[in-house]
Amino acid sequence: MKNRRKTLIFNIILTVFICVSAILFIMPTVLTIANSFMTSNEISANYGAMLGNMTNEKKVFISENVNLKFIPDKATVSQYKEVLFKNPEYLFKFWNSVILTVPITVFQLAVAVLTSYGFSRYNNKVKNLIFFVYIILMLMPYQVTLVPNYLVADKFNLLDTRWSIVLPGIFSPFSVFLLTKVMRRIPVSYVEAAKLDGANEWQIMTQIFLPLCKSAMVSIGMLVFIDYWNMVEQPLILMKESELHPLSVFLSQINTGDIGLAFAVGVVYMIPTILMFLYGEDYLVEGITYSGGIKG
Repeated sequence: MKNRRKTLIFNIILTVFICVSAILFIMPTVLTIANSFMTSNEISANYGAMLGNMTNEKKVFISENVNLKFIPDKATVSQYKEVLFKNPEYLFKFWNSVILTVPITVFQLAVAVLTSYGFSRYNNKVKNLIFFVYIILMLMPYQVTLVPNYLVADKFNLLDTRWSIVLPGIFSPFSVFLLTKVMRRIPVSYVEAAKLDGANEWQIMTQIFLPLCKSAMVSIGMLVFIDYWNMVEQPLILMKESELHPLSVFLSQINTGDIGLAFAVGVVYMIPTILMFLYGEDYLVEGITYSGGIKG
């Protein structure tokens, strides 16, 4: 009886904790959507202190002026009209994000599939050394490799072009490392049975490894897409032309005069990642729990 009570109390506490965490997690998204329908004056009135407004040349304390509102006093879509119809700059930057992110995601996965298959199928000292180098490169923050990438791009005259970002992104070690770990969990008996049936290496990879790694590949693709969708440092350093910058750079450089538009742009900017998550949620969970053909 006591154990049941303890279990019940624990489940209640855990449920409350999860609910509170979920609310805190989705609150910024809900506030962004709500504020995107507010007028600029209402946004300034609610977040004046956070936006650095001054009153009588003295700073206003945040605790006195900040007002988190989930329902606008007067809803308006004027900011969406500005973003989607009146000013094409935002849509151009949105498509810049797409042009940079989609090729990186697709080709990084293609490189990862071929490389990971080689790492998982053949075991020798040279391969292990190369894979160790991959791990070292993956552990380095991007800021460390940014200078070498800049020097290489400058050497090959790739600065101020999209290739300076796309090429390093395609050959990023992140996908290779994760997909190799997944492929190594595939039982050897699957490969041996395929060889007895006369399958060659290409057939083994395409008909055994890829179907078993589908969930992991979708999960990795989602992580790669979100990572490069939100990049800021690479475009700022490697591309001086503001016309080539993705929308993430604009969101990182907003000021108090553009804050109303920034909320609307932020909502538009979130749509691809939200749709991707809704579509690939099951694949993401399955990819995390995947264990060589056996679901955990």
